[in-house]
Amino acid sequence: MKRKWGTKLAASFLGLMLLMVGCAAPEEETSTPSSQTQESEASKEETQTETGLPAALTVGVLKGPTGLGALQVMEQAQHDENLTMEVYTSSDEMVSALSSGTVDAACLPTNLAANLYQKTEGGVKIACVNTLGILSVVTNGETVNSIADLKGKTVVSSGQGGVPEFAFNYILEQNGLEAGKDVTVTYLSEHSEVAQQLMAGDATIAVLPEPFVTQVTTKQPDCQVALDLTEEWDKVAGGSVLSMGCLVVKSDYLEDETNKETFDRFLSLYQESVEFVNANPVEAGQLSQTFSLMEADVAEKAIPRCNIVYIAGKEMKERLTPFWQVLYDSNPASIGKALPDDNFYYEAE
Repeated sequence: MKRKWGTKLAASFLGLMLLMVGCAAPEEETSTPSSQTQESEASKEETQTETGLPAALTVGVLKGPTGLGALQVMEQAQHDENLTMEVYTSSDEMVSALSSGTVDAACLPTNLAANLYQKTEGGVKIACVNTLGILSVVTNGETVNSIADLKGKTVVSSGQGGVPEFAFNYILEQNGLEAGKDVTVTYLSEHSEVAQQLMAGDATIAVLPEPFVTQVTTKQPDCQVALDLTEEWDKVAGGSVLSMGCLVVKSDYLEDETNKETFDRFLSLYQESVEFVNANPVEAGQLSQTFSLMEADVAEKAIPRCNIVYIAGKEMKERLTPFWQVLYDSNPASIGKALPDDNFYYEAE
């Protein structure tokens, strides 16, 4: 199974890179928290009782908002020999880790997860949505009170070929505007480039994700959030969820019953972690810096805006199905040229 996985991923790797949603914070060295601890047998047994993972599990998280929900369980992993949490700076590194078997599960952009499912012929399953919309229209010296105000304007953005592009285009279309005709959209390769241009005044309107929204509005008082694109999406998308991030697990990992039990237990811990992070942004900010996801002060301010969630089971499927349809209608290649079928969805027992 792993050989098949690796072959298919290698063949489609370059294409997937064009379809990723970049939500990462500035790059730092990859951190592997659980590999850095050496406990006594007594402390291991105590933590095993706390986490209850019966088998080994390695989970990859990305720097940036899609990794924030895992902070508490990352701390727990430091004291659990069966749980390893790995931090990656980019989606391409995460895909490589899945392909090689370095990780068993991973937090990924949602459209990339759907792409992987198609490219690997069912090699991954989606277990939960962990991040909803984190995009905003941010201005520097421009007055924008509605989507209609963007007509005739130039907007600088990033994430071309991914959810940021498709979501923004869809919102424009539903408001009677067309990207490239009514609104000029200039794409840069990195979110950090967009942020820098906006703060310098070289751009006056930009689409940015968290934590870059928090960074620019904190550092440059003239930069203001004009529109929350999650709210704009909700106005026109007929109940679908603007999903930016999710957790996937390799299908072959779940073939072993003990592994399946382990993953189900991890999902419970992960849900508790999401609740902790949302309720305790100060403590979570400190953990974010400890595990190199983002700086503590930025994380503390960004967490309330990052739409960190845990949506699983039937609700996940119900809310994602119309979202996939929007992406497919915009560009079938964005989700692997086919709508995900029922086998894509994992539901814990």
